[in-house]
Amino acid sequence: MDVLISGAGIAGLSTALDLASRGHRVTVVERAAHFRVNGSPIDIRGDAIGVVAEMGLLEEVLRRRVRTSELTQFVDGDGEPVARLPLREVSDSDDDVEIPREDLAQVLVDALPPDVEIRFLDSVEELADDETGIDVRFASGHRARFDLVVGADGQHSAVRRLTFGPESDFARHLGLYVALADLPGEARSDRLNPMYNSPGHLAGIARYGNRALGVFMFRSDPVDHDHRDLDAQKKILVDAFEGHREWKVPQLLDAALADPELYFDSVSQIHVPTWHRGRVVLVGDAAHCATGLSGRGTSLALTGALFLAEELERADGDHTAAFERYEARQRPYVEFAQNSVGDGAALVVPSSWEAITARNERLRGLETA
Repeated sequence: MDVLISGAGIAGLSTALDLASRGHRVTVVERAAHFRVNGSPIDIRGDAIGVVAEMGLLEEVLRRRVRTSELTQFVDGDGEPVARLPLREVSDSDDDVEIPREDLAQVLVDALPPDVEIRFLDSVEELADDETGIDVRFASGHRARFDLVVGADGQHSAVRRLTFGPESDFARHLGLYVALADLPGEARSDRLNPMYNSPGHLAGIARYGNRALGVFMFRSDPVDHDHRDLDAQKKILVDAFEGHREWKVPQLLDAALADPELYFDSVSQIHVPTWHRGRVVLVGDAAHCATGLSGRGTSLALTGALFLAEELERADGDHTAAFERYEARQRPYVEFAQNSVGDGAALVVPSSWEAITARNERLRGLETA
């Protein structure tokens, strides 16, 4: 079949690889000018590790493994360590593999068959589904017809909006925003990752390999803004940390303002009653964003891509049956991941000085237990 995949993130690349390796003709469109290279290291957990092994990529993934989360420590306003963050506090898996997002993307890209077409600086603008195929109009003005369209375009999916309705129908804001900024010159050999909290705020540094990122989180009700307006995002971030002069917060904010590819988004889950309609199907965050608090977004992208490809192969052309079986297999993983978030914000962004002190005392107790 001729399959269009919207989005060249981990979900889109995984789906492209799984479908192309089973003989489908795959085209991927990506709004950005390149593969996504911003964002913190990501986790591969549980059954997703077996998926990577089945793809023949586990050895390369393990070679690029990093240990960012387990080197996290909380610091006070002077930068002095006050508590370490045990890995078991942020991982629900004994076989967690942490890898830079850009490294996993490159591993997937390198494994793609040469006939997979990837078009940057383009996106889906219109879908017209009928009994025999689906016509697509792109932002570039290009038009093409496909047998299937896969929405792998993330939390703010255009394919989901065009097929199922506005994002507001499916998004559940968890009361947080997150931002990540490149910190050139902050990489260090010890790679310790200090995080400073004030009530409702976190600012820190995440180091891995030869890179370092400024990390920000803050508690907030939903803020109305265009998620593609970088200047608006930077203003929201600066306003949220206004008056904070502790530790390295001013320098980190300067780095965020200077970063032309700052990552900024709400911490929100996506709950869609069904992930398919007609010849359109959703995978990854477009279907079921669990947020970074779950640590399972990448794993869900990998399992979902494999299940979709396997069920299309088994269905012998019956895409409706394939989509239903894909969803039935993936739903339990999604429910576990989304339910695992709990009150993760209390760990990383306590709401008061009292809560920060109690968190630190609890973590110090775990160190001596």
